[in-house]
Amino acid sequence: MNILDIQPNFWLYWFTFCGIIMGGYFVTAYAYQVLCSALKKVAVAQANSFPINSSRTHSAQAKRTQQRQGAIAEDIKLSILSVIAFALGAACFMLCFRRGYTQIYLDWQTQGFGYLIFSYAVVLLAQDTFFYFMHRLFHVRPLFQWFHRGHHRSRPPTPWTFFAMEPLESFIQAAFLLALTLVLPLHIGVLIAVLLTMSVWAAGNHLGFQVVPDSRLSRQIGKWCIGSTYHLVHHQRYTRHYGLYFTFWDRMLGTQDDSLDGQYPPSKS
Repeated sequence: MNILDIQPNFWLYWFTFCGIIMGGYFVTAYAYQVLCSALKKVAVAQANSFPINSSRTHSAQAKRTQQRQGAIAEDIKLSILSVIAFALGAACFMLCFRRGYTQIYLDWQTQGFGYLIFSYAVVLLAQDTFFYFMHRLFHVRPLFQWFHRGHHRSRPPTPWTFFAMEPLESFIQAAFLLALTLVLPLHIGVLIAVLLTMSVWAAGNHLGFQVVPDSRLSRQIGKWCIGSTYHLVHHQRYTRHYGLYFTFWDRMLGTQDDSLDGQYPPSKS
């Protein structure tokens, strides 16, 4: 049975999307966790080739592992609250869609293929712009505790951190996405592509270490697109790097870390 064939029922939609979003969160985070573990095993193997005070190293590593596991557990708890909030937004979207309030269409020929690409880019730019200013506002001290504090509990972040948001922040982000569907004509496939892009990109930004090898190409891409190294700076220095996808707002408004030039290890100062 297609979800569009279900009679409008808010709580049925909410329950369905809770399962979909929760599954997406765990699959995405776990996939990135496996990637991180594989990369770290390589790093550990290389480090073991030059052992230095191994007993102290193993003790410190065990302590860090325990702290990391505790932080991941907290991230998962907060992410479950975010799932609830985004599922509420998705349920509202379904009711609005069924009643004809949204600008979502199903036949891609309605606007043409070119518009599909254009609308996808527009949504990413709009989302990035909204996120930058919202994110920067939520770092103002009176708002930080209520809107954004939970997201920064994991230091460094892990793949489980990307969806760990305070409920109020989750509601605002979900409301923005819903608002876009009310005013901007979007094919349903474009909307799904945006949601997948947001999830995969956000998870990748929270790996906590550099994944892409340093090269001229990676530096060029890293000048304009946000990656794990770039976003790690934000978790080290709260006054830098507020964007979601792109770096141009940070560059234009003076929140770019001048020591970072593309994708290479950031300054920890």
